[in-house]
Amino acid sequence: MIALSLREIAHAVDGELLLPSPGPSDDRLVSGLSHTDSREVMPGDIFFAKPGEVTDGHLFAPQAVQNGAALLIVDHRLEHDVPQIVVADTVLALGALATEVVSRVRALGRLKIVAVTGSNGKTTTKNLLRAILERVGPTVAPQASFNNEVGAPLTMLQLTEDTAFLVAEMGASRIGEIARLIRMARPDVGIVLKVGLAHAGEFGGIESTLVAKTEMVSDLLDTDTAVLNIDDARVASMADKTAASVLFFGLDDRADVRATDVRSTSRGTTFTLHLPTGESSPVVFGVLGEHHVMNALAAASAAHRLGVPLEQIVAGIESVHRAERWRMEVLGGANGVTIINDAYNASPDSMAAALKTLAQIVEPGGRSVAVLGEMSELGEFSGEEHDRIGLLAVRLNIARIVVVGAAARRMHISMINEGSWDGESVYADTPEQAFEYLSNALKPGDTVLVKSSNSAGLRFLGDRLGELFS
Repeated sequence: MIALSLREIAHAVDGELLLPSPGPSDDRLVSGLSHTDSREVMPGDIFFAKPGEVTDGHLFAPQAVQNGAALLIVDHRLEHDVPQIVVADTVLALGALATEVVSRVRALGRLKIVAVTGSNGKTTTKNLLRAILERVGPTVAPQASFNNEVGAPLTMLQLTEDTAFLVAEMGASRIGEIARLIRMARPDVGIVLKVGLAHAGEFGGIESTLVAKTEMVSDLLDTDTAVLNIDDARVASMADKTAASVLFFGLDDRADVRATDVRSTSRGTTFTLHLPTGESSPVVFGVLGEHHVMNALAAASAAHRLGVPLEQIVAGIESVHRAERWRMEVLGGANGVTIINDAYNASPDSMAAALKTLAQIVEPGGRSVAVLGEMSELGEFSGEEHDRIGLLAVRLNIARIVVVGAAARRMHISMINEGSWDGESVYADTPEQAFEYLSNALKPGDTVLVKSSNSAGLRFLGDRLGELFS
């Protein structure tokens, strides 16, 4: 973080500064990282005592102090001999401090901000942008999926005077959340990847999801750029709802930034990248799945608008060999068994894309095996969407499917009700039962996809299978 005095921080978060006596004055500078997890605090850092659903961050302030916290931001006074700022709401204070830091760094005239949202692909696109932009200048981007009202400002607070690029991943589970994050860090380039059924249960339907995702571009200025997926009609419609210039990406011939000659293999995807300047280049992309080409195009579009040369864009894309931990992560290999662990997130769109990838990349003579768990947060759409995925798996001729967990059992029922099948779908109550079955049933040459929402816990099953065949 840029150095701010205790007094400046208190003013930014609209809080009351409490100083120990004897102790530092209010002009003492603080420049450490900010945390809501006391275990991550290092000497000189700031600890935000965030209340949680199960516990309260204030209970962990002693550990933060023991680890060397220079400042506590709390909603009531604590008995510790370190500076404290008392605020009405520590989460809102976190956002307020992030807003102040972004504003100050931006005033230096160098910082450019790229924000990414979409029902699928945010984390992959963020990682690709980081890989491209850090070749040009110092870049700050989230770790993991830091994309909510806590994670996004924690990322913004990592800015320094030297930062050239901030990549902000912006997720939402309700209308207004993206708008709030944009008020902290208004992007120069706003990317919308896809409007799908992820979190549809919380939003109340796909049209509400569209309203929420449109917040990414609706307040952009005419000097900014909206990067929109032309292959998604809902995203493309946002072009009429922004004052910014629009750069379309996609496979459609009308796209400004597009891919041709897309080929998917078990080692990744190849395609030709075309820019609006007329330049083009072959790309060897190490991330599995043609659907990730769209994420690469989105990242390339933003980088191009920021002036990054084509060769640097391609080099950045080609340097990324996995989307993220537990996202199309290739494991195993022993006895010719390949495990693809993609069980960190699952929506109907991403589940369908992963199954199509599995069908495309299975080696001749080998079997496609899908291990599938629940797609969460679908609300009233859950039943029909699990049915749809079950029928898709049948129509893709996936050789063997293991459905895991009661919440996903409807997929299994849909598959066995499809009369063309005879025992290809197996149901397991728990990941442990699934592991026992798979450890005996998998054969040399099998390609295994493990796919579910995070809550189903199948990512750990994927790891165990990867170790079994490592």
